[in-house]
Amino acid sequence: MPALCRLSVALTILVSVLVAGVPSSAQSPQAARDWPTRPVRLILPLGPASGADITARMLADRLSVRWGQPVIVENKPGGDAILAINTVLNAHDDHVLLYSPTSSFLAHPLLHAKVPYDVNDLQPIARTTTTLIGMAVPTSLGVTTLKDFVAKVRAAPGKLNFASATGANDLVFASFLKTENLNMSKVPYRDPVQPITDLAEGRVQAYVGAYAILRPQIEGGKVRMLALTNPMPAASLPGMPTADAAGYKALTIDGLAGIFGPRGMPLPLRERIAADVCDVLADKTIVERLTGVGLVVSPGGPADLAAGIADQRQTVKRVGDILQLTPEQ
Repeated sequence: MPALCRLSVALTILVSVLVAGVPSSAQSPQAARDWPTRPVRLILPLGPASGADITARMLADRLSVRWGQPVIVENKPGGDAILAINTVLNAHDDHVLLYSPTSSFLAHPLLHAKVPYDVNDLQPIARTTTTLIGMAVPTSLGVTTLKDFVAKVRAAPGKLNFASATGANDLVFASFLKTENLNMSKVPYRDPVQPITDLAEGRVQAYVGAYAILRPQIEGGKVRMLALTNPMPAASLPGMPTADAAGYKALTIDGLAGIFGPRGMPLPLRERIAADVCDVLADKTIVERLTGVGLVVSPGGPADLAAGIADQRQTVKRVGDILQLTPEQ
């Protein structure tokens, strides 16, 4: 087991209880070793070609061999990730797991008057990657920095459009607009991959989402990325500033992604799955492929994912304060 995963085990129970609010059920080590006994389904709230989809399919290929059972990736975009989450929780089956960026659901209490599921039902299993998230514009807009972009929007209030991945990414961009006193019109899309064509053609003037989605149009010269929303710069994108470093801290959110199971999924089983995921993500070929599409491989166990969620919740709270949104009580 990689060192990062080994270090997470001692903290798993404490952090899982603090973040998820419930202790894990007991399970014999033998039962954890015998899992899976049938095909495993990885449910994604995003469509094909997203960073989560690319990672999930690489994991599925390797884990199928390791586990001796098919691992099936199912894309269920739409419904602000609620469709995918409910698919997992309503299955009541430890062979049906959620693979998702945490930003897809952590902002639900701020976005919905009533969240149709209990977030405590999602048990952290394994941290996998950090998605590089870019703030991008069409090359035809003629701006090369965030400062230029802000000036362009300020000069044309209400005349430019934006799109973003749903969930926390959407709120972060809205908080950036409010902080800078900018007026843009939002164009809604069912899936975060769909706006990229409109961005490339200049029908949408700004987009915040995974670099993995943006990369083909960036390489084709039709889209320019102005900054990363991640708090730390990326070694794979030398010279690309973070929004914080460019002077726009409000446009900051990380791209934590991981695997989740249903309530009551025992800790020994979650640790066993996490150990297998960590082993797969230690493979240099996998690391190179994921790095090449704009992901930072950062594997870990249940405690690592739970701790990352706690950090993300602080970001969501900051955004909620800026936008004067309050969670449903």
